[in-house]
Amino acid sequence: MDIKAKIEELVEKIKNDKDLASKFQKDPIGTVEKLLGVDLPNDQIEKLVEGIQAKISLDKLGGMLGGLFGKK
Repeated sequence: MDIKAKIEELVEKIKNDKDLASKFQKDPIGTVEKLLGVDLPNDQIEKLVEGIQAKISLDKLGGMLGGLFGKK
């Protein structure tokens, strides 16, 4: 499994679905397991969750910075 590609895929799904984003905030591990369709050990899922959370945070920061400089 290409972890980086999977993180990108899951980030897009979460960002584009408010209900899914809410579930991810409440139960990130359970949400990622459901999206993957597999039950992996929590330490493996936690690494994916951390990557997803970091990517979402970077995307939000980029959007805010773009707004400061007149870009969207």
